[in-house]
Amino acid sequence: MEDFFKGKDIVLGVCGGIAAYKIPELVRQLVKKGACVRVIMTKNAMHFISPLTLEALSGQPVCTDLFERSENPSIQHISLAKKADMVVIAPATANTIGKMAHGIADDALTTFLLAVKAPIVVCPSMNVWMYENAIVQENLKRLRSFGIHVMSPDTGPLACGTEGAGRLPSIEAIIDKIESLLQSPDLVGERVLVTAGPTREPIDPVRFCSNPSSGRMGFAIARAARQRGAEVTLVSGPTFLSDPPGIKVIHVETAEEMFTAVMSESEYATIVIKAAAVSDFSPVETCKHKIKKEGAHLVLHLKKTPDILKALGKKKERRILVGFAAETEDLISNAQTKLIDKNLDLIVANRIGRKDSGFVSETNRVTFIYRNGHLEKLPLMTKERVANIILDRVLEIKANRCLLS
Repeated sequence: MEDFFKGKDIVLGVCGGIAAYKIPELVRQLVKKGACVRVIMTKNAMHFISPLTLEALSGQPVCTDLFERSENPSIQHISLAKKADMVVIAPATANTIGKMAHGIADDALTTFLLAVKAPIVVCPSMNVWMYENAIVQENLKRLRSFGIHVMSPDTGPLACGTEGAGRLPSIEAIIDKIESLLQSPDLVGERVLVTAGPTREPIDPVRFCSNPSSGRMGFAIARAARQRGAEVTLVSGPTFLSDPPGIKVIHVETAEEMFTAVMSESEYATIVIKAAAVSDFSPVETCKHKIKKEGAHLVLHLKKTPDILKALGKKKERRILVGFAAETEDLISNAQTKLIDKNLDLIVANRIGRKDSGFVSETNRVTFIYRNGHLEKLPLMTKERVANIILDRVLEIKANRCLLS
């Protein structure tokens, strides 16, 4: 599960729409993830973006002509069709959508599409009136009936000056869709509840107690679970991250608010993964007005916040419950104590304070601790990889539980 992009052949079909200017970033991100990206462009697409740009970013020759000559004696569009693990049409214009829906093959892209066996994702992008046209909608419906995955366009200001549905789906959403289709749907039927980010405990209207959690780990787990077929709810404290597509997100500020949301949502969950860094203490009193510097020294009286994980452990029943332990010292012993005290099935222990792992980094170095005392130490890896391994282990725990029952 860790490197499912590595070695994957993704064919990107680029059509003649203004949103073609966004495609270099899509290519760059896919290549960064380890995919081999091969681009086919329509003639009209070359009015908006140079094939040379996409060739430089992908490291692969760009196909623009059904009859172009190359050193490879194979028929290019057939060769690409054989290799493709995934096909993405972005931006997909009304013209190309119409051709696809009726089997017209009059250029390199549409001819390739008739030969390919891999999953196809269509990302419509056009004027809102064109998108809402009954013929275009019927063509999209027809594509869906053939098993082609059609994404909904984003809504907002369009290049033509109008506003509405017709914007190319975000690069993040397109990549998320590709990941979903490349992943094994092994979490279908599961309802996964994930917590993420910090909480903020107000001192006065402009100050609060908190921690540096970015929310990246929890968001990565939520995205990975959804990509693997689960129904996912994410309860998040304040972060700068965008809501992951296809996920129910509940935004909270304080530990009390997170406690209320989690306890309510956990009633429906089969798996709970609590990755949030909840503040352990909050001020006894919150001042209604900003506290001034002048005057006597300020003494801040604190009280404990609700222990969400312990409350979940008391009502765990058949749920799989995973927690995190962020420690500066005695990592393993503190995590083991927390595992037992909170009635967890698995705890993910990570030492904070390092530049390459912990709260604000994009990577993490963790140790899994199981109820039987077994320790599994993972090397430094991206939080997305850690997320998928956590889900792998959750499925193994669930399978072992079924064998013993």
